Amino acid sequence: MAASGIDDAEVRALVVDDEKEVADAYALRLKGVCETSTVYSGAAALDHVETESVDVILLDRHMPAMSGDEVLKQLDERGFDGRVIMVTAVDPEFEVLDMPFDDYLCKPVDRTDLHAVIDQQRQVLAYEILGKYFTAESKRAVLEAELAPDKRAKRPEFEAIEQRTSKLERRARRLLGDETDVLEAFSDIDREDR
Repeated sequence: MAASGIDDAEVRALVVDDEKEVADAYALRLKGVCETSTVYSGAAALDHVETESVDVILLDRHMPAMSGDEVLKQLDERGFDGRVIMVTAVDPEFEVLDMPFDDYLCKPVDRTDLHAVIDQQRQVLAYEILGKYFTAESKRAVLEAELAPDKRAKRPEFEAIEQRTSKLERRARRLLGDETDVLEAFSDIDREDR
């Protein structure tokens, strides 16, 4: 993998800022680094994550109608499965200790720092997803090893765990890029009775 870490991975970022010029400037700084979408309101951000796969959100705190804090709360309540970076001119106070964000950057943010924070959050998310994959795949693999095919075929739970492991594996591979050795090592474990 390249030194930046994100060159071979496919990170999907969403920039949320009510100032169109600011949002577009951050998206431009991320061009060639990750797949980037922009929205200009909190409501649009929530709509976007409902319909699109998003790994990292760059979220402004001070927006009209729905603040970044409100968006963050909604994302948390909805179980958003990604990372959130507050990118804002609002100086932090102690209330940030209770807020469910993953990083906090004060504007203006230069290109180097923006690339670094995206890569850092990509790595954290990749390993979180990898942990979920290992848990789901171990359950799927033991059921496959211990139950006859006809018995598995009758259970919707088995189909659901197969779909979940497949989805988690694809996302982990996408986020890890060339760092997928750990996935191959996991498949080498023999789960059958001896």
